Amino acid sequence: MDYRAIADQIASDIETKRLEPGARLPPQREFAYRKGIAVSTAARVYAELTRRGLIVGEVGRGSFVRANPAAPILGEHAPGMIDFEVNFPILPEQSTHLGEILGSIASQPSLLAAALANNDPFGFPALRDAVERHFAWDDFRADPSRLLFAGNGRQGIAAAFSALSQPGARIGFEALTYPVARAIAQRLGFVPVPLAMDEHGLVPEALEAAHRAERLSALYIQPTLHNPLGTTMPLSRRQAIAKMLGKLNLTAVEDSVYGFLAADAPPPVAALAPDHVILIDSLSKRMSPGATVGLMLAPSGLRARLAASLRSGGWMASAMSMVVSQHLLDRGLLASLEQAKRADARRRQSIAREILTGLSVVASPEAYHLWLELPEPWRAESYVAAAARRGIAIWAGAAFSVSPAHAPAAVRIALAAPPEERIAEGLRSLADLARSGGEGSALPE
Repeated sequence: MDYRAIADQIASDIETKRLEPGARLPPQREFAYRKGIAVSTAARVYAELTRRGLIVGEVGRGSFVRANPAAPILGEHAPGMIDFEVNFPILPEQSTHLGEILGSIASQPSLLAAALANNDPFGFPALRDAVERHFAWDDFRADPSRLLFAGNGRQGIAAAFSALSQPGARIGFEALTYPVARAIAQRLGFVPVPLAMDEHGLVPEALEAAHRAERLSALYIQPTLHNPLGTTMPLSRRQAIAKMLGKLNLTAVEDSVYGFLAADAPPPVAALAPDHVILIDSLSKRMSPGATVGLMLAPSGLRARLAASLRSGGWMASAMSMVVSQHLLDRGLLASLEQAKRADARRRQSIAREILTGLSVVASPEAYHLWLELPEPWRAESYVAAAARRGIAIWAGAAFSVSPAHAPAAVRIALAAPPEERIAEGLRSLADLARSGGEGSALPE
């Protein structure tokens, strides 16, 4: 029997809920015995189900039906769900600030004309100068001559990948990474390559080994408040990564969208290797997803190529967003929001730290998210499904793993979206669930 036909049977069981989210599949050798097929055929069945996003393998624990195989990365939830998936912090003063700026633009014909003009990936001088004044790390600044503007940070990532690579090329990622960045690479036809990490982040030797084995076209990294781990790479590791980029003549795409929350973080890798790093930032987390621009600080030799990528991909910021962003910066409103969100994130992490005491948590006091490593006998997919039954939405570790066949038994909990009064309610439920233990159903005979 063809392995794809067997995979179709299992997929049907998953679709009809005969095989429920979190259900554990037998070891491949046992599966082969049950089906009367070769072990190699069973391996191809499991690989096909993994490719379709229907199952995930947890390191040392087996393969499981995914809790949300067809869900989009940013999904909608039923009313009343506690949303620990989406990680956009929204504060009440955001609407007030935005209303003030939009009113000012509407009342001044010259500003309104500028906001309704054709957009340009290079922005305009007043915006570039405002960004330079605001974005600075010690002696490193956002040189206006190297700036470009995307619609948001994700579009900046897409433009950078497209400018650096051709379809079929390999892009290196930390083994656990931002799932949207990995999905962008795959949608554009690139091959994500997982790179080993340790407690300090990406291991430089792993980067070199992967590049030597088969050339990488680019690298994607999150040195500050890593998503999903919340960890921040120390200066010594950043220096080692910068040195390795120069040695390999490789360009990195450095995602710094959470960097504003970590006031004392080391300077970005872009400050250490300015000719080998495209720094990506955004106002989405600082302001709001609906009124934002993506910032790209590029090596001088890549600026024209990135501009062409932004234009051809349709990834440029609108003129309206650029005018709004300039006024947010010039009036000091963005700085005020950043300060308020730093305090908000610390407050939410404090709540989480108290409630999750005794569980294995990886987090920073400054981040809006945390990584919960599940105790035995829980499996991530079973835990996510059980949380959903309690009205709580979280992401299983497989969503962040570049190798879905080897996902960790962990979940990411994003703290930004729920009202503060519901955070404690949701976290208590998740903590009780983790301590209770649980196990998914088995593959039906």
